[in-house]
Amino acid sequence: MKLKTILILCFLLFLVGLSAQQPITVSGTVTEGATGDPAIGVTVLVKGTTNGTVTGIGGDYTLSNVPANATLMFSYIGMLTVEESVNGRSVINISMLEDVQALDEVVVIGYGTARKRDLTGSIVSVSAGEIADRPSANPLASLQGKVAGVQIVNTGRAGQDPEIRIRGTNSINGYKPLYIVDGLFSDNISHINPSDVESMEILKDPSSLAIFGVRGANGVIIISTKKAKAGQTIVNLNTSFGFKEIYDRIDLTNAAQFKELYDEQRNNQGAQPYNYSYWGADTDWQDEMFQSGFITNNNISITGSGDRSRFYMGLGYTSEEGSIQTEKFSKITVNLSSEYNVTDFLKFGFQVNGAKSKTPDAKGVGSIVRAAPIAPTFYDYTDPLTDKTERLLHTMPEFQRAQLWNPLVETYIRGNHNLGVNHRVAGNIYGELKLLENFTFKTTLSLDYAINEARAFSPVVYFYNPDIPGKENVQDRQSISQVKSTEYAAQGDHILTYQNTFDDVHSLTVMGGITTNYREFSLLEGERSELLDKIYFSVPNDNYDKWWLTALNSDGAKNQYDTDKNHQWRRFTMSYLLRGLYSYDNRYLLNGSFRRDGSSVFRGVGNTWENFYSFGTAWVVSEEDFMKEQRVIDYLKLKGSWGVLGTENTGRSVYPTYPELTSVGSAVFGPNENIIPGYTKIYNVQDLKWEKTYSWEAGIEINLLNQRLRIEPVYYNKRTKDIIVLLDSRGGAFNSLENLGDIENKGLELTALWNDKIGESGFTYSVGANLTSIKNKVLSLGRDEGDAIYEGMARTVAGYPIAYFYGYQVNGIYQNNEDIRQSEPNNVFAVKPGDLKFKDVNGDGKIDQDDRTMIGKPTPDYTYGLNVNLAYRGFDFGVDMMGVYGNEVYRDWDTSSFAQFNYLTKRMNRWNGEGTSNWEPILDPSRAINRAYSSYYIEDGSFFRLRNLQLGYTFPGSFLDKLYLKSLRIYANVQNLKTWHKNTGYTPEIGGSAVRSGIDGGTYPMPAIYTFGLNLTF
Repeated sequence: MKLKTILILCFLLFLVGLSAQQPITVSGTVTEGATGDPAIGVTVLVKGTTNGTVTGIGGDYTLSNVPANATLMFSYIGMLTVEESVNGRSVINISMLEDVQALDEVVVIGYGTARKRDLTGSIVSVSAGEIADRPSANPLASLQGKVAGVQIVNTGRAGQDPEIRIRGTNSINGYKPLYIVDGLFSDNISHINPSDVESMEILKDPSSLAIFGVRGANGVIIISTKKAKAGQTIVNLNTSFGFKEIYDRIDLTNAAQFKELYDEQRNNQGAQPYNYSYWGADTDWQDEMFQSGFITNNNISITGSGDRSRFYMGLGYTSEEGSIQTEKFSKITVNLSSEYNVTDFLKFGFQVNGAKSKTPDAKGVGSIVRAAPIAPTFYDYTDPLTDKTERLLHTMPEFQRAQLWNPLVETYIRGNHNLGVNHRVAGNIYGELKLLENFTFKTTLSLDYAINEARAFSPVVYFYNPDIPGKENVQDRQSISQVKSTEYAAQGDHILTYQNTFDDVHSLTVMGGITTNYREFSLLEGERSELLDKIYFSVPNDNYDKWWLTALNSDGAKNQYDTDKNHQWRRFTMSYLLRGLYSYDNRYLLNGSFRRDGSSVFRGVGNTWENFYSFGTAWVVSEEDFMKEQRVIDYLKLKGSWGVLGTENTGRSVYPTYPELTSVGSAVFGPNENIIPGYTKIYNVQDLKWEKTYSWEAGIEINLLNQRLRIEPVYYNKRTKDIIVLLDSRGGAFNSLENLGDIENKGLELTALWNDKIGESGFTYSVGANLTSIKNKVLSLGRDEGDAIYEGMARTVAGYPIAYFYGYQVNGIYQNNEDIRQSEPNNVFAVKPGDLKFKDVNGDGKIDQDDRTMIGKPTPDYTYGLNVNLAYRGFDFGVDMMGVYGNEVYRDWDTSSFAQFNYLTKRMNRWNGEGTSNWEPILDPSRAINRAYSSYYIEDGSFFRLRNLQLGYTFPGSFLDKLYLKSLRIYANVQNLKTWHKNTGYTPEIGGSAVRSGIDGGTYPMPAIYTFGLNLTF
């Protein structure tokens, strides 16, 4: 009986299961939840299958072959995806809601967070995914071309930090932005592992920057590192390896071409032909020095949590060989964080980032591009007395020896002879208390400690010189140097935040607090050397454990109390903060902030305190009733802000109100005729105060076509006043340091992004672009043009862009003596046929120094970026492109009046007779006019680069389950694949200081980097 009952039950269950598997046809209508209108083009898909359809013009759909127990997925760009169980139903109607995640995105701002839609300024968020898989030791390098208004100049050197300017150069005294890592103010983030970055926020507008007071005018980049999260224990491994190669070479003459040009040059100078008996090589010094470098990045992280506690640990190792032999950079990083909830209203935590990096023995490229190709690399020299043979470096021809050694000295002899090790630990501990329902009080104590050490050994170098017997040493001593610097920063933030919503329409967030910041720096350097005749025990050239000052006697010690050998300073700041964010019905927004900074820097003249403030307003037009009927604009915000920002620039001294003393001779006093030295201040101190930037912007945020298209144009204007300027003595007045400078930066930023997918195919794509215009102008700089700042060919003066190139405009080549007679007389240089002809700029009928003018500028008119991302069924492909336009580069590495360098191949088209050239001058370095600062050395600095390409594949869940993995992605990445540029140097990316940049003195090449990696989680 029991068996019969069991059989009947099994049969009934079989019938039920069979009926559940019978496919049915499901139909219905999909509408937009906000308006009730039909949702057109919504993908309807049976979950886990490829069976799907798309809603029609009325929002209706019909889908056949649907299992009765299946789940349907309704998805559309800009809408929240809906999953609905069928449960045997044949009619399913769905209402879809707008995906406002991007609008409600929470971003990190100064001393807190806020919804992005509640802000009135320009804050750009960059996620971890955009930088984690890039082969860059510094995460900032991966931002190049991605953010409007942010100009990043990368370098090809292994481990070197990028140069960043946000909305132009504000001051002659500096341009670097402020970095904030987990709340701690910092000058760089070289100790941060890119894989440990959770997000970055780039703050550019006055309403978000004023809260940072004297550190905010140059822009702020906030870095939030990864922290513990709720959930199960997760282990992530991200590893990559690859190689780097230099493809852009400088086009230099080979041996035959060099001989042709050099012989002609000697003939032009009236010299005898050169004897090439010992100089028959054809050496490509670029091939001899460059290498294919290996690069690897490895990161592992563990995160987990319990009922009240959570933790995160990340470990990283980076190793990167340079493009020049013997260069190598390595870094070990650690990131630790933990948080413990004591109660529902009280929690404590800590965050620590540490790094140890070994800096590369950086080499220059100057000797590589200047060395004559006729010189051999090595020579096997046999000592006639001992009959022993040793391999010596070959010397250079005598016309180069005064300024140039065999380039291989830096790798073959001195490679890895400059040892640098940097240690840095930065972190914080914090406590957060929630009280009275709407208040939160948080105290954070932060510390940043760094020790940087370096030591270098310079051995005696021997060459083979065919002009003399035996081997030749070109230096008479061996030397060792050591340097050690220590940086320390301590910061305390005590912040009270009030947040509340009234009547469902009034939203208010008020933050107030006190913060302190203390910093100190010290540097000590020493050097010793031993002359050849006092060397009894040579320092081993291959044992770096012996490279310490104590390895040499003190007979040749340099003055270890020289001002350039020791340096120290300390600084303290205390600040009061206040900020309010108000929103009415998500339509009308008002942001305001105030900060009062007190600093030790200007205490000597009584200007200890200064106020900085801003306000911003915005109108979310799309929330108005009159916008509800239209279907094109999904979100529209009009915004604007104004503020007064500060910079920490202090001119040439960290103690500007306490000028250094300089010797002014001596005098004899008293009956004993004592010699008493005299001193005076290097400048008089005026009523110094902080430089201030008055900034405003106005912009629009608009989302169109069901959130598929987003556009954000912003106009910005920044004017920095009271710039600290050192005035030279004039008319009996002594040197003085005063607030007399005024610089303006203005322009337009445009960002656009299109997101979409193609039906139910699973193919999605996005296209993003950004464009920034930059117009920089110095409005005043002291009294008049006599106070212009000169840095070689770079000049800064009122009425022109900062650091523009100053020189003569070339108007051709003097073809013959009659051409010289018919042209304006040159009162500065003696001229002959074949020389450069300068333009009479001021039209006074002569060429003199008054004809010097602006011949170029390093600041581009435009910077831009473009990125494309594609995804299909686990595959993803991304392309990042970027470029600049409208700037110039000054070539400054291929001219000399003493040594003869190798020639650019374009010099094959030089003037060597009437009509042969109207641009390349005669081969004769003794003619000073052809070495003068002029447009002959100006090159177009515009370029376009394929910055990054990445192809990846993410394995499906069904495959991962078999391997007990949560996720697995493999990828291949190519960085700097191709750069289109017009300058003759290795790269058009050339940085510098605020008053001297864009000058190519032999800039390090930018390699293409190929990497392969995997990212897995288990």
